[in-house]
Amino acid sequence: MSIRLRLTLIYTAILALLLLVINVMLYVGQTQAMVRGDQFVIKAEASRIMKAWPIPPPSGGGQIPPDGGPMPPERFREIYVQTRSLDGEVVQTDANLGGLILPFNRKVLLALQQGERPVETVTLGSEDFLVYHDLLRKPDTPRLIIQVAMPLSHRARFLTTFRTTLLAASAIILGGVFGVSWVLAGLALRPIHRITQTAQEIGAQRDFNRRVDHAGPNDEIGQLATTFNGMLNELQDAYVQVEQSLQNQQRFVADASHELRTPLTTLRGNLGLLQRQPPISTEDRADVLEDMVDETERLMRLVNDLLILARADAKRPLRNESIALKPLVTDITDQVKLLAPHRALVCDPCPEEATITGDEDALKQILLVLLDNALKHTPPQATITLTTSVDDEHVNISVRDNGPGIEPERLPHIFDRFYRSDDARTEGGTGLGLAIAKELTEAQNGTIKVASEAGQGSVFTLIFPGAKEATVT
Repeated sequence: MSIRLRLTLIYTAILALLLLVINVMLYVGQTQAMVRGDQFVIKAEASRIMKAWPIPPPSGGGQIPPDGGPMPPERFREIYVQTRSLDGEVVQTDANLGGLILPFNRKVLLALQQGERPVETVTLGSEDFLVYHDLLRKPDTPRLIIQVAMPLSHRARFLTTFRTTLLAASAIILGGVFGVSWVLAGLALRPIHRITQTAQEIGAQRDFNRRVDHAGPNDEIGQLATTFNGMLNELQDAYVQVEQSLQNQQRFVADASHELRTPLTTLRGNLGLLQRQPPISTEDRADVLEDMVDETERLMRLVNDLLILARADAKRPLRNESIALKPLVTDITDQVKLLAPHRALVCDPCPEEATITGDEDALKQILLVLLDNALKHTPPQATITLTTSVDDEHVNISVRDNGPGIEPERLPHIFDRFYRSDDARTEGGTGLGLAIAKELTEAQNGTIKVASEAGQGSVFTLIFPGAKEATVT
C-alpha cells in the first residue's frame, strides 16, 4: 500500500469517526427533543381533556354516561382517551382504539396514589403509544383514572428519515473527502516522488554530479531534499576517494611488482651461476655470493617499507604518548654520526619545553628517513643541520642541507611512492622513504613540508601540535 493511499485512508477514517460522533450526538439529541416534545403535547392534551370533561357525544345530545360504553370516535385526532376506576377496572374506552385496551399495572396505580402523573411507552399491536395517567377530579363526577394515549408512529417515521439523511450525507461527504485527500496527498508527495526518481536515475547512471531540485519552503520535504543532496555530496567525495585509492593501489602494486622483480631476477641469475657445470671459479663464486647478500638485503628493506606503508594505509593506530624531543633528537644525531662519521651533521640546541604527543618509534623513523635522504642526495662536503623550535602551540623540526637542492618540476612528486630521480636510482633506493615519512607524520596529526632552491639546498620541516598533557594510550 502506497503512502498516498495510506494518508488518504487516514484522513477519511478520521473524518468518518468525527462524522459518526456528530451523527450520534445529533440523533440522540433529536430523539430526546422529540420525547420531551411528545410528553409536553400529551400532557397539554390531557389537561385540555380533563378541563372539558365530560366529553359530549358526537350528536351533542348530552354527556357520555359512565356505564363502560365506548368514547365517541374521532373526537381528538391521534389522541386516545380511556378511563378506569380507582381499582383499575376499565370504565370507558376510545372507539378509535379499535377494541384495544390501554394497559395498566399496579406500579402506575401506586404512583397515582402518591400524587404522581406517570408517563410510559406501551405497545399495542404493532404500534407504540405514549400513555399519560392522571386522576380525574370533577364536581358531581365519580373519581376516575384517565389514560390519554398518543401514537408514536410519527416519531419513528421522522427518526427513520433523519437517520437515512444523516447516513446519505455522511457517505457523500466521505466520498468527496476521499477524492480531495487523494489529490492533496499526491500534491504533497510529488517532491518525494521527484527525489525517488532522481535517486533511481543516479543509481542507474552512476552520475553523482546530479542533485535534487527543490524550490519549495524549508519544511520536512525541503529538509529531506537538502539532506539527500548532502548525502550525494558525501557519496561523490567517497566515490572519488575510492577511485583514487584504487588507482593508487593499482599503481602501487605495479611499482611494487617492478621493484621486487629486479632483486628476484638478480637472485635467480646468481643461483643459475652457482649451479653451472663446470662450476665457476672461487673468485667469481665469492662475488656472486656477495651480490646475492646485497640483493637480499635490498629485498628485505623493500619488503619492510611495503609493510610499513600497508599498515599506514590500513589506518592502524599508533601509540599516543607524550614525547620529550631533546633526548630523542640527541639519540638520533648520535646514531647517524656513528653511521656516517665523515659527514658534517649539526644539531642545534633543542628547547627543553619541546614536547609532542605521538609514537616515539614512528618519530624516530621519520627523522632517520629525512637524515638518510639528506646524506644520500648531498655531496660529502655538504652540511646537514637538525633544528627544533617551539612556535605558539606547534613544534617544528627541520632538516636542512646546503646541497644542490631539488628541481622545481620534481618537488610535487617527491612524496609519491616509488618516485626516484635518476641519481637516486643509481644509489639503490626504493623510492619509499619520503612516502613513509609523510604517512607516519600525518598519522600523528602532523604536517611535512619541503622548500628547496637549485644550488641553495633543501629544508624538510615537520610541524606537530604541542603536547598539552602527558598521556599514554
